[in-house]
Amino acid sequence: MESALGMSFLGAGFGAGLIVFGAALGIGKLATGALEGMARQPELSGDLRTAMIIAAALIEGFTFFALVVTFMLATKTAPQTPTAPEKPAAAPTAEHK
Repeated sequence: MESALGMSFLGAGFGAGLIVFGAALGIGKLATGALEGMARQPELSGDLRTAMIIAAALIEGFTFFALVVTFMLATKTAPQTPTAPEKPAAAPTAEHK
């Protein structure tokens, strides 16, 4: 049981790292595209900036949601396997007394 808990923490850490790495790549590509667009057409910089901020907010929202799910899975307890109920001991009868 202890190793399953340790593995869940390890998996949560690995998952959180992947989530943050993916979000960083996404926002980096987003910023690169927006800055290139602003450099090519400076008159559209306001519209590009607004679109970039909205897209970055959506990426961050998804990142936070994924992190919450990851940590919820990490702290989930393992299901207990049901055991068969023990038969109660027979009550002493008058013959055995």
